[in-house]
Amino acid sequence: MHIHTNKLAGESSPYLLQHAHNPVDWYPWGAEALQKARVENKPILVSIGYAACHWCHVMERESFEDEATAAVMNEHFVNIKIDREERPDLDHIYMDAVQAMTGSGGWPLNVFLTPEAKPFYGGTYFPPHAAFNRPSWQDVLHGVAKAFRETPHEVISQAENLTAHVEQANSWLQSNRKGAGDEEFTAAQLDTLYQNLMKAADRQEGGFGKAPKFPQTFSIQFLLRYYSTTKQTEALDQACLSLDKMIQGGIYDQIGGGFARYSTDREWLVPHFEKMLYDNALLVSTLSEACQLTHKELYRHVIHQTIGFVQRELTSAEGGFFSALDADSEGEEGKFYVWQKEEVEQVLGEEASLFCAYYDVTEKGNWEEKNILRVLIPAEEFARQNGLSQEALQDRLQAAGNRLLQARSRRMRPQLDDKILLGWNALMNTGLSKAYAATGEEEYKRLAISNMDFMLEKFRDPDTGGLFHTYKEGTAKYPAFLDDYASLIQALIHLQEITGDTRYLRKANELAERVINHFGAEGGLFYFTHQDQQDVIVRKQEVYDGATPAGNSLMAGNLLYLGIVFDQSIWKERVVNMLKAILETTIKYPTSFGNWAVLMWSWVEGMNEVVVAGENLDSTVKEILHIFMPNKVLQIFIPGLDNSFPLLRGKEAAKEPVIFVCKDYACHTPVTNVESFIRLLTKSNAESYNN
Repeated sequence: MHIHTNKLAGESSPYLLQHAHNPVDWYPWGAEALQKARVENKPILVSIGYAACHWCHVMERESFEDEATAAVMNEHFVNIKIDREERPDLDHIYMDAVQAMTGSGGWPLNVFLTPEAKPFYGGTYFPPHAAFNRPSWQDVLHGVAKAFRETPHEVISQAENLTAHVEQANSWLQSNRKGAGDEEFTAAQLDTLYQNLMKAADRQEGGFGKAPKFPQTFSIQFLLRYYSTTKQTEALDQACLSLDKMIQGGIYDQIGGGFARYSTDREWLVPHFEKMLYDNALLVSTLSEACQLTHKELYRHVIHQTIGFVQRELTSAEGGFFSALDADSEGEEGKFYVWQKEEVEQVLGEEASLFCAYYDVTEKGNWEEKNILRVLIPAEEFARQNGLSQEALQDRLQAAGNRLLQARSRRMRPQLDDKILLGWNALMNTGLSKAYAATGEEEYKRLAISNMDFMLEKFRDPDTGGLFHTYKEGTAKYPAFLDDYASLIQALIHLQEITGDTRYLRKANELAERVINHFGAEGGLFYFTHQDQQDVIVRKQEVYDGATPAGNSLMAGNLLYLGIVFDQSIWKERVVNMLKAILETTIKYPTSFGNWAVLMWSWVEGMNEVVVAGENLDSTVKEILHIFMPNKVLQIFIPGLDNSFPLLRGKEAAKEPVIFVCKDYACHTPVTNVESFIRLLTKSNAESYNN
């Protein structure tokens, strides 16, 4: 029995349900709480976090479960809990406000609003007692309540200023558009972008910047593309170094597969142990591209292991993908994943010596007297030093890892965030399509098709014709955001390429038109929320590529592709305007605009329009998909199916496969084998970049 139950008990979000029995009188975001604040003229406390957030759990234990603290909150505020993954629109708005006030942000995010939902004060984690140069949470509560009661005009003025600041982000984009000239995007600009990106590169440990280190998958993808055109080995070396160091580090689950969210140190040893679906989706996509370009068996292995983790631990019975695994178990961060040497020896017996030497397991440990599994010596060198073939080493490590994985499964598991988000599922779907292209594993294609069927059925809003954002236990809710639509359109495009099923393109086109009609903003960019959403104080235009790609950068890439497929010149013109709006900023700060940088490369390089026609095309299409060719539109002419697309007109299915290639408004002589196609592609790409 619970002593307390609040309004969160009726919610489906695991994060909100974690707080359902706090003594705090929490409300979910909605009309009831907002109306209560207006009627009672009380300030609103909005506390935002997510289920896998370690410091969110800490603040809950220290403050939100404390009776005395809860009494202060209940007396002076209308208290609202928000899952940032359910309502990223609200999180974006109030995070911007807190960053403007404090210069930093993060979760938990605690922000105080006027009864009109405008922010006037906030911060992140506050301790129960003053510490770490932070006031205590109760001091903050009393101070804010006093200010709202005694100096309301100052509070209102601050709220108006902060709201105006949040709105100014859109003004910044407008001014960028007005200042953009008519110049074309050039290879010289890409060279400058590359140089700026490499200034941030860590040449020893991989990645970009200092600790904490995030995967920065878009920057790695740009380096792969830049190398493919310029043959600058430095670009490929940095891309592979970054991937290799992550794979060898503690950020990667060495026995279970899958990546943690980020590393707290430069060497990728100590992760923030939460595992997010989107990180693994983006890393599978990037590893697949690296596998296409380098053919490294390591990348194929990690793709397989990571997708195996997603299948095993993040896949629902209906075919959707869950959101995350918590960083904590038994109240301790990382406890599920770390080992004492004695534990390893008990499980592995005589095999423990080899395993411990390879994965840096020692008596004293490599983190807080425990061991995070990591690789310090590459497998090739380790095998040589120990008189083993690489195959024998891998077989022994795999067998030992499986035994440890089985032993680990008996531990208390981290909590699963089992809500299913449309945008993150779509990112994973794209990852599966790219993994199939790189490896030819039919299972990945099957998974992608099954998951797409799930998304198109479960997230559909029959009343509006639109989509929902989140789904759990048979119920979908919250109108989808720009990122959801953009990610799904991208996934449909990639799934069409690996299946040849043009129905996916038709659906992508339908959704793109909906985005233009419901999310479009003046000047070409898109708002994060649709035009009918009423419960946000600002409609934002998000352009930064953060942990996930910005919906705007994704939509620009989608419109470029679909503009070619459906011969929509107006869509391609819109892409030009979108790129111009952020061109200068992307060149200067490529690590914050990585997906825009990737799109800019595609525009400068030009898009190869590839059609494969003929009978018995499976092997030919597989060979083409295996090639690193990110700047392509690929369609397959299949007799009897929908071949009315502009690129398919005039094509016929001969007995032998024929490959048609067009680029920059010119078509090349068709070729009949993949070797000739590769030679043609290499020559065409080099000419485009040099011109």
